[in-house]
Amino acid sequence: MEALLELGPLLRTWRGRLQPGDVGSPFGSASTRTAGLRREEVAWLAGVSPDYVKRLEQGRAHPTASVVHALARALRLSEAETATALRLAGHADDLRALMPRRITPSVRRLLDRFPDTPVAVFDAAWTRLDQNPLWTALTGDPRGRGDREDNLVWRGFLGEPGRVRHPQPDQYRASIVADLHRVHARYPADPDLVSLVTTLRRRSEDFARLWGASDLGEHGNERKTIDHPELGAIELDCDIVTVQGAGLRLIIFTAEPGTAAADQLRLLSVIGSERVSARGGSTTGSPPTS
Repeated sequence: MEALLELGPLLRTWRGRLQPGDVGSPFGSASTRTAGLRREEVAWLAGVSPDYVKRLEQGRAHPTASVVHALARALRLSEAETATALRLAGHADDLRALMPRRITPSVRRLLDRFPDTPVAVFDAAWTRLDQNPLWTALTGDPRGRGDREDNLVWRGFLGEPGRVRHPQPDQYRASIVADLHRVHARYPADPDLVSLVTTLRRRSEDFARLWGASDLGEHGNERKTIDHPELGAIELDCDIVTVQGAGLRLIIFTAEPGTAAADQLRLLSVIGSERVSARGGSTTGSPPTS
């Protein structure tokens, strides 16, 4: 409990040094009433409730390692600050056993500097950590949700299919399970990863069957079709870039110049992610109500 009381003031200090414009706040001009980020903004970015952030800052809640990582991403913490937060939350028995989930400054710059290209950042287990506005507009997936639907493996077996279509669904599912199997072997003591795999094995017979094959592999590039509610089917190349040393993956959608898909992406960029996503039924740009 004493360590949690130390964590609270640090969280308040860390949110106080950021401005809403630094993180793409959806709260508009109301965010300028106080210096730094409000609890509501931190909650939206981390996928938790404002009341939970309040209790954390008061030392009255014990966050899991995944919540600490989500707060670290929301507050743009350094590696040393993230390690401190994990230690104070009681998750520092062996930090090397935890799968990396921190977005490095260089990867953050990539998100900021490719406004015309849909890009999202995933951890090694295929949980989406962040994305740029064009990714949101293309896929319709809201930012800051913070639940299992952010994990591609979960969505492939138990979740909503979303807008992305895979040309060979069975091959896709087999490859992404083999990839997760490899990551699980690398981080066998990560509690969130263990929970994900255990739940998938219990609830999905197909996942359990593929997992039982004990294949270890790596999911690679594949051409995708995105069924956009306003622009129709968009055929795009999907490239996966691994950030060595950070344990992160970037998924990048691109179109060959001069094609209909390139025109569709350009139109999506011009219209703007907020407008298109709102008309397409996404919750993008609206903070969660929880």
